[in-house]
Amino acid sequence: MEPVGVWLPFGRSGLNAEIMPTNLLGVIEPCEDGTSADEAELLRKALARPVGSSPLSELARKGKRAVVVTSDLTRPCPSRRMLPAIVNELEAGGIADADITVVIALGLHRAMTAAELREEVGSEIYGRVRVINHDPDDTVHLGVTSAGTPVEIFRPVVEADLRVCLGNIEFHYFAGFSGGAKAVLPGCASRTTVTANHALMVRPEAVAGRLDDNPLRVDIEEGVAMLGVDFILNVVVDGSHNIVAAVAGDVREAHRSGCEMVAGRGSVQVPQLADIVLVGAGGHPGDVNLYQAQKALDNAACAVRDGGIIIWTAECSEGLGNPIFETWLRQASSPEEILDRIQGEFMLGGHKAAAVATVLQRARIFLVSSLSAESVGKIGLVVFRDLEEALEKAFTELGEEAKVMVLPRGGSVFPMVRHQGGGQMEPVSGS
Repeated sequence: MEPVGVWLPFGRSGLNAEIMPTNLLGVIEPCEDGTSADEAELLRKALARPVGSSPLSELARKGKRAVVVTSDLTRPCPSRRMLPAIVNELEAGGIADADITVVIALGLHRAMTAAELREEVGSEIYGRVRVINHDPDDTVHLGVTSAGTPVEIFRPVVEADLRVCLGNIEFHYFAGFSGGAKAVLPGCASRTTVTANHALMVRPEAVAGRLDDNPLRVDIEEGVAMLGVDFILNVVVDGSHNIVAAVAGDVREAHRSGCEMVAGRGSVQVPQLADIVLVGAGGHPGDVNLYQAQKALDNAACAVRDGGIIIWTAECSEGLGNPIFETWLRQASSPEEILDRIQGEFMLGGHKAAAVATVLQRARIFLVSSLSAESVGKIGLVVFRDLEEALEKAFTELGEEAKVMVLPRGGSVFPMVRHQGGGQMEPVSGS
């Protein structure tokens, strides 16, 4: 019997492994129809038929100052292919290029360099309109949400007459899904705002695939409603970052429509929980650092049995990605120590360490990465340089008959397992 070859994206290349068919439960990918979409046509149709809104060209008026918010380099949002259509819509409505500003929503990530900004938005847009990084220290206070989050948003976004948000929609481990209002909060918010909002991630309802009763997503949308977003263009991308679906219009209604698309593609029923889950973060930019790659780990945890092993592949060319995340990992001696700490001292960066610690309470994690063992601390992450070596070690630990599930793009799939009684466990959606 010949082994089955599997491939996982890793940085800008990939990793290969071989697994015997008797061990392999499946290679789980987002549902694809096998056809190549015409991206320009998908964007054109979405903009021509917006959900819950007039077309953007009708919202735009001469003399208005427009801000277009889009993602930074840590997100697989194809900004450079989306922005020309948006800028052209604004121009068609009468807004001059001089009155358009593209804001890169950093959240609390590092600022992008001029070269990175040009690459992110494309040379045409970079030379045509103003392109700036969001600054979390230059914000305007708009109010306080019912959950107690102070809403402080980047001044140029607040002062604009027309606000347009771009983004890509995928499962998000505590906001339900990415996209929609998330471009503004946390994307263009102050550190205080981001910290207060993200503190809600410890609530049990703040999980992937959940929206309307997810306290963190509710807080995001309540806060952004204090400002107002006039229009969104959100896309769904495949593993190669090609646009496969697009939705435009109202910040909430259009976003919900896009989330339904993502759930349809990425909610995958699997036959059973695996002994070993081999998961990739989707390659660059999803695994540019461990901070970003963590999203794939959370979905992998839905597919592994208690006491199993997750083999997590993430190149991490930029290291851990967050100094607080790094400090929490290095200072702790166990997952429990981190989880105790986050309950009494919520801190951004620490929340990612807590997410990793939560998974470690159920399963062991073998990390295949360019990171050193020293850099990830002593909470239980076991670092390997070689995927085959990690697999061999996992089989040694769990036995030669261990069952393996492979999620090459773990951030884009949400495994569901059928209950023994025949019922189906579904992700809880707020759509």
